[in-house]
Amino acid sequence: MQQTTGTIGRWHGAGLMATTLLGTGVFILPQLTIEIADSGALWAWILLTCAIIPVTLVFGRLSSKYPHAGGPAHFVEKAFGSLAGRCIGLSFLLLIPIGGAAAIVITYKFLYLLFPYTGLTALAIQMGMIVLLLFINLKGVQVSAKLQFGLTLVILAIIIALLGSAGLNSPNHSLSETLRYSDFSVVMSAAGIAFWSFLGVEAMSHLATDFKDPKRDMLPAMMIGTVLVGLIYVACTYLLLVIPNSSSLGFVDVFDHLFGGYGSQVIGVLGVASGLAAINVYTTGSSKLLYSFSCEKVLPSYFNTRNQNQVPVRALLAITSAMALAVCLTFVFDQQLEQLIAWTNGVFVIIYSAAMLAALKLLSKKYLPAICLSCLFFIAIAYSIGANMYYAGIIIGLLIPLLYGQKIWQRRASLA
Repeated sequence: MQQTTGTIGRWHGAGLMATTLLGTGVFILPQLTIEIADSGALWAWILLTCAIIPVTLVFGRLSSKYPHAGGPAHFVEKAFGSLAGRCIGLSFLLLIPIGGAAAIVITYKFLYLLFPYTGLTALAIQMGMIVLLLFINLKGVQVSAKLQFGLTLVILAIIIALLGSAGLNSPNHSLSETLRYSDFSVVMSAAGIAFWSFLGVEAMSHLATDFKDPKRDMLPAMMIGTVLVGLIYVACTYLLLVIPNSSSLGFVDVFDHLFGGYGSQVIGVLGVASGLAAINVYTTGSSKLLYSFSCEKVLPSYFNTRNQNQVPVRALLAITSAMALAVCLTFVFDQQLEQLIAWTNGVFVIIYSAAMLAALKLLSKKYLPAICLSCLFFIAIAYSIGANMYYAGIIIGLLIPLLYGQKIWQRRASLA
């Protein structure tokens, strides 16, 4: 497959990684975990941050050693063959509509702070957001990388300012009191939802060919972005625990309490910007994967057309159309956000686990501890997701026989 000329450097890549992980969840996921685990949410974020570091290390090494638009699907194919790789890649493509719908719904929660519309008007605005993402993607990933690096710095500055201001006030709990919570089962339930925040590690692997020097810059960019995001999520959770808040978006109350107002405007704008930025990266990564499968004749050749910016146009249109359909169905059936997140997390557990198993064959033995820790982490997350893993099971159960049948048909056609 013809690869694109890379334009992303280390620091822009770190910003892209950070904004992807912060994305739709930075100002809302900490609140969801607090609703599940109360003070234990802080432990959930601390444990999750520590656990995701070896995952990022492995993904970063795989991406720098085997840069390819296929990402995890390419790694799995190199390790276990084309059938396994295609199964993982198509699993990723099939979850994008549901994950995209959840991300759009979350992003609209922040837009609602600025423009409180409901019903069909809200649905129309969400459709408009998808159209906006389509045009942003048509410009190419190098544009979003620079913008998202700046956005990451703004979010980081806001969080630091909030922490500094909170230090000058008298919080409801001290840090030591907050960390005394010890109900491990509830903490893991919170971590199962919080796992959404780190969905993006694998998305960066789809963009490895967009780096100027993936072997030099890919791993540092991913590690810097991951550690930074983990610290931000821990800080956000702490602020929500120690500063009084009661609204559906508690960060608005926190901002108003510490800075005397304008919380809706500031948090609303940042939430919408970071949400769209994260969905943009996923849209880019999934369209590149669809294009890659089209070139490899796994999917119809219709999708292997690119524009002057080297963007796979037809694949991009297919991805955004599927997202729009999923958003419409979510609206019609009034699907709960937590359910969408849990289904998406379940599929990602399968994808991440398969990539870790591939790493056992593709990487040197010095990465074995990181791989083993990552596998144990995904087992724990799968347990915390519970019955919602059935969606991932259905996808894999359908794809394996279909892909096996396709492989047999292609083999017979080549002999005919």
